[in-house]
Amino acid sequence: MKPRFIRRTILPFCFAIAWCLVLFSSNFDSKGSTALSMAYVHADDRPIATAIAQVPPAVPVRTETVQYATVNGKSVSGFLARPEAVTGPLPGIIAIHEWWGLNDNIRAIASRLAGEGYAVLAVDLYNGESAETPDGARALSSSVQDNPDSARDNLRQAYAYLEGSGSLTVGTVGWCFGGAWSLQTALMFPDRVDATVIYYGRLVTDADALVPLQMPILGLFGELDQGIPPSTVREFEAALQAAGKDAQIVIYENAGHAFANPSGTRYQREAAEDAWERTTTFFAEHLK
Repeated sequence: MKPRFIRRTILPFCFAIAWCLVLFSSNFDSKGSTALSMAYVHADDRPIATAIAQVPPAVPVRTETVQYATVNGKSVSGFLARPEAVTGPLPGIIAIHEWWGLNDNIRAIASRLAGEGYAVLAVDLYNGESAETPDGARALSSSVQDNPDSARDNLRQAYAYLEGSGSLTVGTVGWCFGGAWSLQTALMFPDRVDATVIYYGRLVTDADALVPLQMPILGLFGELDQGIPPSTVREFEAALQAAGKDAQIVIYENAGHAFANPSGTRYQREAAEDAWERTTTFFAEHLK
């Protein structure tokens, strides 16, 4: 049997069967469910650069690798980008990578975002590793899910790094795996993060848990996403409304999971470009 046939036919079928078992099993833990659902929606995916990560910044930017944290006794390096012509403090943005990790495509999208007038710190939650296959990405993302306190420590120090660099306002943004952690960062700093953007990340639907949030939220999702389905998105939206939060939730028709990822084969131009415009407008309104 040819490997391509296995990848394109048998593996997606197996993932579909497994995912159905998840949906109908009340005993499956949330961590396992998340890992499996992401493996299903990314079956046969690859971390190639998408069109959104190939657009150059609006203005020249200066980039560097910086050590922004020490977690479990190990230094953590991230990618910092900011407009080349600006020497003073800038609004800060914590950019959190997809399940592939901090790769060149995330660096490119961080640079593009910096070109809009921000100091953008693209963090690394994978301890210097990134994935080239769905299996590799699943292993790396699962390791973070199994050790969430380390990720929280990482992101707390990322916030402190930008604040210590002079950023008077700080926003968060993340895609897929990173979208979930964008929301988690907001929950860690409910009165200090100034704006949060979530691209189809795992959500919190308990209104009581969302009550502390004081920042505006922009959530961007796909109608055909089987990992973060519209029903869950609507639950999240209802919980935010019940908690009295300032939130804009967008569900794009005919768009699936990862439609705006910097890496991958699920890119959908129309939805991704509109989401980018909404993201930059949102940050300009709430961070500048």
